[in-house]
Amino acid sequence: MTTLQPGDLAPDFTGTLQDGTTVSLSDYAGKKLIIFFYPKDDTPGCTAAACSLRDSFGELQEKGYELLGVSPDKPAKHLKFIAKHDLPMPLLADEEHEMMDAYGTWGPKKFMGREYDGVLRTTFVIDEDGKIDRVYTKVKTKVHAEQILADEE
Repeated sequence: MTTLQPGDLAPDFTGTLQDGTTVSLSDYAGKKLIIFFYPKDDTPGCTAAACSLRDSFGELQEKGYELLGVSPDKPAKHLKFIAKHDLPMPLLADEEHEMMDAYGTWGPKKFMGREYDGVLRTTFVIDEDGKIDRVYTKVKTKVHAEQILADEE
């Protein structure tokens, strides 16, 4: 589970997007950024969260937010997920869990009595100065955008 708190500097990252381009935290300097970590493309909860953000994408952009999804899926799988659900935001392929480790979103999980390491569904809202503004560890997948917008100051 993440130990990052509001006010902490967001960990730097560099990773590969669905189209093979590279992105870093510095690419979002001076912008508000929502980073949502999710376990797997095209699964029910992950699709619900991504589609919630898709459906509110215009409103989030009007409020000055950029969005970035992160999962351990390969770029090619991200491309299919984006096309299938008409997602407007880029998706980063963190196959080696480097970004997830930095943000504390890779760790032990339990499912059906079995413990294993996986993605801990978490969303970070980062301010224009690169500091964490909000952390969501209890993501309500079907209404995730509404969760974020409700906390907008």
